[in-house]
Amino acid sequence: MALHTCMFKVGPDKNGARIDVFLSEALGDCTRSRVRLSIIAGAVRADGETILKCGYHVKSGSVLEIDIRDAEPLKAEAENIPLNIVYQDADMAVINKPAGMVTHPAPGSESGTLVNALLYNLKDLSGINGVLRPGIVHRLDKNTTGLIMVAKNDAAHLDLSGQIAEKSAKRYYIALVDGNLKEDGGVIEAPLGRNPSDRKKIAVVEGGDAAKTLYKVVERFGKYTLVAFELFTGRTHQIRVHAKFIRHPIVGDSVYGGSDEFGVGRQLLHAFRLSVALPSSGEIKNFYAPIPDDFRAVLKKIRDRAVK
Repeated sequence: MALHTCMFKVGPDKNGARIDVFLSEALGDCTRSRVRLSIIAGAVRADGETILKCGYHVKSGSVLEIDIRDAEPLKAEAENIPLNIVYQDADMAVINKPAGMVTHPAPGSESGTLVNALLYNLKDLSGINGVLRPGIVHRLDKNTTGLIMVAKNDAAHLDLSGQIAEKSAKRYYIALVDGNLKEDGGVIEAPLGRNPSDRKKIAVVEGGDAAKTLYKVVERFGKYTLVAFELFTGRTHQIRVHAKFIRHPIVGDSVYGGSDEFGVGRQLLHAFRLSVALPSSGEIKNFYAPIPDDFRAVLKKIRDRAVK
């Protein structure tokens, strides 16, 4: 999908208007919900300053910019793929995603994705993210397992996206990393962006997007360490790159230098806990997903080896 920027100058008659209302009217073919999601994602600017509040009031003479992706020419099709649905109500669902499943269709992965399965298994999905990503509020990498939340209507989508943007929704992961971490816990703060030498990878780069990851050691094995991570921000490949940055890449992560003596063929990274307020009631709910079998098998081998 091509990304382009639309620019508008605020006239005197629109002074004081809400920015989400102004932009949806100015764009014509863009719903207010989609504009609000763009604001939450940091894709809207007023006189060069990023605006993160949908209720921001525009000023006469200001120049507004919004980054918009072109409409998708493709459409995801429903596919009869079983899903492990951990929770579901009228507004949202929580899925325990298996390894090997891409979140949404993309070139080279047009079918067999979570979206294809959602279209078959769920009655409703929000339309804010377009026809290829209905209901998708956040992503998990193809070979990362665990909990991912899905919106079933646009209002819930905005609510859940807002919780992520405001850091009130909590996402916790567990991973097996190479080496023995020096500290029992800490914070990794290092900006992330496209690797200048390989655009398919993410790297810690000066001037990149701010990224913050909290970590805590769960169990030490000498050569390996079991670590719990909490995402404070949600950049692409964030935990994987931050783990590499502190010189403890995730086991099985060939892209970012992880070892794989156990032959798992994927990063041993699992989204095991999700804490979120239900859009309908505001009730805080905690969801859990057990460590998958291949991950458990590796841990058993390591522990058995330690006993001998």
